[in-house]
Amino acid sequence: MSKIFSICNQKGGVGKTTTSVNLSAALSLNNKKVLLVDMDPQGNATMGSGINKYDLEYSLADLLLENELDTKDVVHKVDEGFDLLPSNQALTFAEVKLLEFKDRELKLKKIIEIIDEDYDFIIIDCPPSLNILTVNALAVSDSVIIPTQCEYYALEGLTALLETIDKIKISVNESLKIGGILRTMYDPRNNLAQDVSAELESHFGKNVFNTIIPRNVSLAEAPSHGSSIINYDRGSKGSMSYLALAGEIVKISK
Repeated sequence: MSKIFSICNQKGGVGKTTTSVNLSAALSLNNKKVLLVDMDPQGNATMGSGINKYDLEYSLADLLLENELDTKDVVHKVDEGFDLLPSNQALTFAEVKLLEFKDRELKLKKIIEIIDEDYDFIIIDCPPSLNILTVNALAVSDSVIIPTQCEYYALEGLTALLETIDKIKISVNESLKIGGILRTMYDPRNNLAQDVSAELESHFGKNVFNTIIPRNVSLAEAPSHGSSIINYDRGSKGSMSYLALAGEIVKISK
């Protein structure tokens, strides 16, 4: 069975999609079979993996709405070495329709169960809000990876998210765990970033990944080329950081 990680934070702009795509590519480079699930209607993980979200014949939305499709017909094999369940704006419609289903929070789980044994890791890129799509992701996940910037509001946002995860554990997934808090867009020259980073370590201890993702030009450029940082600039600090993160993920998953 695969290890399933949701990349989640209710705050936008913290590096969820960047982490989802680059962690998937880095794990693939470690000879792991990886599926990336784009659970965000913006479809940024889809585009960042080199798949045009506007040209999709079928997407995750079709599977969630129980259209008669073979899951494997929707999965794309991408140049980065991992597989992708893509999404686009159709997922917004699916989100609304899901509310009409009795088992609405378990739709993704049913999809994943069909292909679970085909992969070592399944990475789910969540939208930046707690909606039925995020609940679906958390309901099927073993662990949550929480990307967070080392800035003023980080701790407040984390507290709210951890409360949400506790509620999900009680209601739909009692085995859900915190996989780790990932510090992103880190600039060591910034005193506030250093202070918040230290406070995260003090407050959350072993739940904070050793790997820190730096603020890096290549990391910002790679998505516009439909590429991971691993493919775009293998020798960059951003690439090295995500390869290190993949190593940590593999280690905690044993």
